[in-house]
Amino acid sequence: MTTSKQPPFRVESLPVRAEPVEALTSRRQLLIASAGALAFPGLHAQAPHRPGDALQPRPLVFPRDHGTHNDTRTEWWYLTGHAKDQKGREFGFQVTFFRSRVDGTQALQSRLAAKHLLFAHAAITDVNSGKLLHDQRMARWNGELPMQTERGVFASEADTRVVLRDWHIERAADGHYKTRIGGDTLSIDLTAQPQQAWLLQGDKGFSRKGPDASQASFYVSHPHLAVQGTLGIGQQRFEVTGTAWLDHEWSEALLHPEAVGWDWIGMNLFDGHSLTAFQLRRADGSKVWAGGSFRSAVSAQSPTDIVPFRSGEVDFKPQRHWTSPLTRAKYPVQWLISTPADVYTVKAVIDPQELDGRQGTGTVYWEGLSDLFGSNGQRVGRGYLEMTGYAQRLVL
Repeated sequence: MTTSKQPPFRVESLPVRAEPVEALTSRRQLLIASAGALAFPGLHAQAPHRPGDALQPRPLVFPRDHGTHNDTRTEWWYLTGHAKDQKGREFGFQVTFFRSRVDGTQALQSRLAAKHLLFAHAAITDVNSGKLLHDQRMARWNGELPMQTERGVFASEADTRVVLRDWHIERAADGHYKTRIGGDTLSIDLTAQPQQAWLLQGDKGFSRKGPDASQASFYVSHPHLAVQGTLGIGQQRFEVTGTAWLDHEWSEALLHPEAVGWDWIGMNLFDGHSLTAFQLRRADGSKVWAGGSFRSAVSAQSPTDIVPFRSGEVDFKPQRHWTSPLTRAKYPVQWLISTPADVYTVKAVIDPQELDGRQGTGTVYWEGLSDLFGSNGQRVGRGYLEMTGYAQRLVL
């Protein structure tokens, strides 16, 4: 998100031939989701989580677990995708809402106490011009729902609904997502309709993120969302359709002491498969931990019928680098990623997709639209690549 892709709250200063996919079915565990809440055999109910305690596996219950988990340290809702207008102009887009618990104020009774920070990043990759536009918002939140919830600053526990004044992301009762981002630099107004079930990463949604058992998160993905709406660049507006990926992750853990950042991909394959892969990385580039998953299109209506990747089964090898003219950070914009599903090549669609937020939320990381190629050299998917900790060591 560390917890895979944990939000970068502050940056200091601010192979062997893979098995065919069919051979992986022996490792799958198909569990049937009941109507309404999802209950999973083998997981026992846990005592309520207390802030500061390590997360423990538990059954996830929906739609409640699509909502905020204010007892955990950090959480995010993360929508990325690619789209085209009617003339074929291509775009990438990213909308991420973060929640960060402020530990020093949790015991205060005052409604004026800032118990959480809510902040958001939004970006549009304009493939035709080769440019990235991005914007950000940040505000304090007392952890309560305001009397009038159309605007303001809050996150709902009932389902996905995070509001940061005129920016928001929410999930409707029928399962579709809607996000709206307004601003002078860019605007995003999209509806994302599920075509497949959500996907429970790791062990039924409990995802290890390090060698210590405490380094874990709850991690839910929703790949292959059909998107339509409007993207705005300055005064221009583009009616678009496309495909998106949504991640929702929450955790109590911090980065492993040796980790300086992470690399992550979420890829929608053109044939309906879904691929996740990530690694936590030391300063010398070596792997602290890795993971991910593969879900076949055949299993697309089951949240749990996936192939989870173990740490030793995933390997990231940089193939080509790009140096940011703003931060001088050197990012691998092409990777060779070995997984049990296949050996993939990931290539940035354009190189300059660094989000330099030093004048706002203080974050610097690379987040960009990328293509996925299989071991046969054919382009098999498109999604997003995220890389953190390259400008300087990530400090959470």
